[in-house]
Amino acid sequence: MESSNRAESYAAAESSAPGSAGGQVVEAAHFSAIRSVRTEAEALLTLARALDHELKAGFGAAVAAIHDIPGRVIVSGIGKSGHIGRKIASTLASTGTPASFIHPSEASHGDLGMITSQDIVIALSWSGETTELGDLISFSKRFAVTLIGMTSNPASTLGQAADILLPLPLVKEACPHNLAPTSSSVIQLALGDALAVALLERRGFSASDFKVFHPGGKLAARLKTVTQLMHAGEEMPLVPRGIRVSEALIAVMGKRFGCAGIVDEAGRLVGMITDGDVRRHMSRGDGHSDLLARRVEEIMTPAPITTTPGTFASAALELMNRSQITALFAVERGRPVGILHIHDILRAGVV
Repeated sequence: MESSNRAESYAAAESSAPGSAGGQVVEAAHFSAIRSVRTEAEALLTLARALDHELKAGFGAAVAAIHDIPGRVIVSGIGKSGHIGRKIASTLASTGTPASFIHPSEASHGDLGMITSQDIVIALSWSGETTELGDLISFSKRFAVTLIGMTSNPASTLGQAADILLPLPLVKEACPHNLAPTSSSVIQLALGDALAVALLERRGFSASDFKVFHPGGKLAARLKTVTQLMHAGEEMPLVPRGIRVSEALIAVMGKRFGCAGIVDEAGRLVGMITDGDVRRHMSRGDGHSDLLARRVEEIMTPAPITTTPGTFASAALELMNRSQITALFAVERGRPVGILHIHDILRAGVV
């Protein structure tokens, strides 16, 4: 927050005087930023068009080959392509496709021993002539390891050696000299993400599977289920249908959820009463003693909003917000098995 305020202060100071040198700097920076983002956005659109044409066959073949291998995906590249390659390997690994990044120089000094004939190699090189990839390419051909080449030059060494070619479209770099890898890096990254997502969907990789590889941090909190956060058994505020409001209020106040579930003779949830329900009836002029003597089903909310134990806590929170409620029961076959309060979700970090 402090750094954000400082940046805003600098920008305000430089642009305070119309036509000043500082103001011109800010305007020039703003123009450069917009131009860069638009150039890279156009590169992504070019990639999307290529996936409908020259990239279509290779992309499909790459997904099928990666899906069917018994081993891992080995990703390699150097420079900016290496940085992108590391991210691609990481994304594949976190979405159900075992993958590792091997630096091409380290590969030439022993790390080739990490690659087996059951693996598949994805080599990234914009020019296709990256010298450091030479040993990796030769190793792949010698030991019949499937090689996927991601390059903008199909006629290059990598392009010719690849068993499956992913020809990247030529795009204009965001760099005004058309030199620094910017747009080209963006489409390499986007194509890697596209591979990961296509494989994720083909494997039927679910949000629950995703949680296995992301046990920590905010993402793990969002993937918690109602079962993990709900209160069950004796903690649930449940009362039988037919009792008086005064008796139901004891459960409402005693369990501290601000509500109580009403169950029938078979244990099915048929309604809910909240402290808010009682207050509303009293504000309508119902006498205090008369209200407390009434049967609970006279003022309960029938067929209350519920969830299921396997629902993600984030989805339960969305339901609560949408319905403007603070607690809901988890039910199975109509019977309550737990209750979840919005405070339980917030304490777990699900926001």
